[in-house]
Amino acid sequence: MRSVLTLAGKLVGRLFTAHAERAPLARVILWWESRRLPYNMIVGATGLLTTTAMITTAFVCSSGGGEPIGLPDPPILVPLGIIAFGVFANVFYTGGWIAELLIARVSGVDSAHFGLAAFALGTFFSVLVAIAPGVLVVPFAVLTSCRGF
Repeated sequence: MRSVLTLAGKLVGRLFTAHAERAPLARVILWWESRRLPYNMIVGATGLLTTTAMITTAFVCSSGGGEPIGLPDPPILVPLGIIAFGVFANVFYTGGWIAELLIARVSGVDSAHFGLAAFALGTFFSVLVAIAPGVLVVPFAVLTSCRGF
């Protein structure tokens, strides 16, 4: 267990380490792109938890005779929504390194710390957006006794 925590700590430390100051354009892009897979895994895992919570809530509500709160009508919107969210999350992720390069170019200041802050805050915001539906649907179902509006 301790080795797993040590490995996780090293991975998180590497993930949230700024690139070199005054890094060339290609190095900045590489810094961002080397973090895209971990970003997608973090946001994707959060989305999986949210989807599970929403489908479970819909199942529990509908099996009790209530509305399937948390499940869109038609249900095909679930995979379409997941795909759309993934595409938009990655478009905005790409906007992070574009913004860093623009700030460095326009202001002439080192943007390494901006990049790290943008990555951390962007990941945090993406997790909040991904988890919000699940966090909202469960209390709504409980408060309305699965009857909806």
